[in-house]
Amino acid sequence: MTDSIECMVEVACKKVGCDPTRLLDVLISIQSRSQCINNETIDLIAGHLKTPRVQIESVVSFYTFLSKEPKGKIAIYLSSDVIDMLKGAEEVAAAFTDELGIEFGQVTDDGNFSLDWTSCIGMSDQAPAALINGTVVTELNVEKSRQIIRELKIHMDPDSLVKEAGDGNNSNPLIHSMVRNNIHEKGPIIFGLLNRGDAIRKAVRMSPVEVIRALKASRLRGRGGAGFPCGMKWEYTRAAKADCKYIICNADEGEPGTFKDRVLLTELPDRIFAGMTIAAYAIGATEGILYLRAEYVYLLNFLEEILQRRRVDGLLGQNIANCEGFHFDIRIQLGAGAYICGEETALISSAEGKRGDPKNRPPFPAQSGYLGYPTSVNNCETLSCVTKILEEGSASFSMHGNRQSTGTKLISISGDCTHPGVYEVDFGISLRELLNLAGAQSPEAVQVGGPSGQLVGVDDFERKICFDDLPTGGSIMVFDASRDLLQIVRQFMDFFVEESCGYCTPCRVGNVILKNGMERIIKGNGEPQDLVQFKQTAEMMKSCSRCGLGQTSWKPVITSLNNFPSLYAEKIQIDPDGFQRSFDLKEAVRLSESITGRVSTHSHQK
Repeated sequence: MTDSIECMVEVACKKVGCDPTRLLDVLISIQSRSQCINNETIDLIAGHLKTPRVQIESVVSFYTFLSKEPKGKIAIYLSSDVIDMLKGAEEVAAAFTDELGIEFGQVTDDGNFSLDWTSCIGMSDQAPAALINGTVVTELNVEKSRQIIRELKIHMDPDSLVKEAGDGNNSNPLIHSMVRNNIHEKGPIIFGLLNRGDAIRKAVRMSPVEVIRALKASRLRGRGGAGFPCGMKWEYTRAAKADCKYIICNADEGEPGTFKDRVLLTELPDRIFAGMTIAAYAIGATEGILYLRAEYVYLLNFLEEILQRRRVDGLLGQNIANCEGFHFDIRIQLGAGAYICGEETALISSAEGKRGDPKNRPPFPAQSGYLGYPTSVNNCETLSCVTKILEEGSASFSMHGNRQSTGTKLISISGDCTHPGVYEVDFGISLRELLNLAGAQSPEAVQVGGPSGQLVGVDDFERKICFDDLPTGGSIMVFDASRDLLQIVRQFMDFFVEESCGYCTPCRVGNVILKNGMERIIKGNGEPQDLVQFKQTAEMMKSCSRCGLGQTSWKPVITSLNNFPSLYAEKIQIDPDGFQRSFDLKEAVRLSESITGRVSTHSHQK
């Protein structure tokens, strides 16, 4: 144990006031500086935070970007989501391994480079993409990937890989990213004119109850996908009896194919922070947390600067907008890589310095959330809508969309289309209209709502994007006729197996059953009983899983089975001899043959 490690741990812990609920901040800081969090480091942290070491070790083991084993001084994480793979991520991976002389999951002998896969990093509109020490590199190909490694070997500076900054605030010196916004359709609400500060000033001239009433009149529903009425959530939180309340912005958009919040955080952070401030006024909160996914760490300094500017301008801090007694401030909590943290109770656990395990409900966060206090969790898009509603009124907002789904929806479109990117459209738009906007020339299938949504075919393209028809948190993935849909479904199940927190048996085991079944079918070993097992497993997961991940992760299999039955029928056969086609007798007895030193008679019969 070196003095430098002791000093590093002491500084990181003191920076958060040795508060054990800020454990994640401590771990992220140390990981970035020492490339790992080993046993000795865990012991030191446990001493400073007065936290059981087993709790710290469990947190380190939970998150993608934390590790007990050393990573490289330059840690490369290549996105493995379906869109990245379709756009050539495997060829990029081969170029990386060839140039570095290591496989994925390994570190170079000199300790300079490590190479790993990671789930969707929010760049599906410019895939394949990777994170290199937090620096985003986009639109990779074999030649570009080789050049990146050769450059890094010379200067070891990932920031210098950004030769040309992207559009909008991506070129801001505090971001300096090659990421492009790809905004193709600017609607009247999210991308409408922002009069900075107006929404808050109008809110504080109303009573908190009147603000909530305005939200209810607008019929704004949460934009994360579940669609719970925003005004009702605030009303429940306000009614809860407690000395302290919190508002949390969920900026952990980990759903593969989703990147709309990335654009909001880059171009319209004032709209998000205003929405949080209005929420705080309405529910009686004095503290807010923006939970920012680790993959968007390149935006952190920029967002901190925006918050500081709002404090200077009287839009955060004490007596906001000259409203005596209205005190509220926001801090940013950085995640460490875990899809499950998009679920609101798992996000709360993570913000408390724990594993991102979902919590049992009831009680709901509105009654007992962050640190046990009443908490309202809303995502970036929902809070942006709040700002617009307070600026222009409920009627102006609800004139867009339809009765059950008022307002507009931000959509992230990626895959086989000529214009991948972000679209703000009125609720009620047909899927076909959306595909035409994106330049999808010959779509064969569309995944609506990310992997946990629905895979729909051409016959369903007239269906509407809204809560009572085709709901989506924002992800639309387009696949043309050249794509193997069964392989895509299998990749979705790979994702869910990897990202399940593993807490409950229905999700932990059910996803594996579905994945293994898909692999049998793809290999041509499927049987009619497999399809029966798919449906039984899905029903069990839907009714018995602890959180939304397990309650919906069966959907890629079941919706593809319902909407593309011929794909399965082509792979399903009955063995003429009545045997189970997926059972390989020779393989099953191979180990025993090697132990006994003799060949099984039955396994070698013709």
